[in-house]
Amino acid sequence: MPEPALVDAASPDAPKPMPSGPAVSLRGVSKRFGDVTAVAGVDLDIAEGEFFSMLGPSGSGKTTMLRMIAGFELPTEGTVLLKGRDVTRLPPFDRDVNTVFQDYALFPHMSVAQNIAYGLRVRRVPKTERNRRVEEALASVRLGDYGSRRPHQLSGGQRQRVALARALVNRPAVLLLDEPLGALDLKLREEMQVELKAIQQQVGITFIFVTHDQQEALTMSDRIAVFAEGRIEQVGTPTEIYEHPVTQFVAGFVCTSNVLEPAVARVLVGRDATCTIRPEQIRIVPDGEAAAGNEMHASATVRDVQYLGAFVRVRAETDTGARLVVDTPSRASGGADVVVGQRVTLGWRAEHVRAVEDVSSTNRGEEA
Repeated sequence: MPEPALVDAASPDAPKPMPSGPAVSLRGVSKRFGDVTAVAGVDLDIAEGEFFSMLGPSGSGKTTMLRMIAGFELPTEGTVLLKGRDVTRLPPFDRDVNTVFQDYALFPHMSVAQNIAYGLRVRRVPKTERNRRVEEALASVRLGDYGSRRPHQLSGGQRQRVALARALVNRPAVLLLDEPLGALDLKLREEMQVELKAIQQQVGITFIFVTHDQQEALTMSDRIAVFAEGRIEQVGTPTEIYEHPVTQFVAGFVCTSNVLEPAVARVLVGRDATCTIRPEQIRIVPDGEAAAGNEMHASATVRDVQYLGAFVRVRAETDTGARLVVDTPSRASGGADVVVGQRVTLGWRAEHVRAVEDVSSTNRGEEA
């Protein structure tokens, strides 16, 4: 029996979501390469139909984790489950997953349609069914008229969508994406972030997305796992990760944040702990205006100013020696000019100051 066509999730004909277990479960997963621990004891559940991002710097273990889910690497310890099935020791072709890589890996001598159909041919899907599914996959990535073209005739964004269609045409339970937008220029990358999220919502497949780009993860994800040194520092929604970081690493890695060591925090905010405050939560109090009654404040000298269009990024040094980054509206956005050497008053609300764990002393313990 032919498989059903892809249906827009917003359509009244779309199937109603059914309660189910996690699409992917990781239990105590570790990976060592000789004396190097790339992944250390990861436990994680990724929900059915979720756009889930693994975010972290180079060497944090996120790509190794993705490769273990794909089957390209075997865990040293632990279990990988796909929809409750133990696939820990199964090869990639026995797992209901597909992977999209940064370099797309398209066959240059094949047309777009032939590239997409390749996996179906290997699986000996009948030609009529194969052609129908290729057309559906092309339509799902908005390339319906491009089937006869060769990869070299496409833009970078179009090639990325072909690679995505080729992965989707096999209808995997989970799609793994290893920094697929990394080769695109900034404008195209931002456009593809929106498109990729829209495609994921349309097809309803679980996406696991690896990136080192914090803005990319915040823009696209339902949830994010922040990796560092082979461990997960925090799992949460973009709002939770950005507004409520639980460790010093997350606060410092996910966009810009002011991290106040305990000695500085004690003087500046009256808390004997490592604290953070985001730059946009600090305001430069206009001349002649006192800080609001519910604000903490400090006198400071402007040391550097960066113009970033809608806002300017100000680096200021308080009279107590603390250095703070402040994002304030630019003149084009109704803000006032700020210049190097200017004396200013900085104000912020106490509820915007977050205490975080110092992972170097609390979370790491002894290395495995």
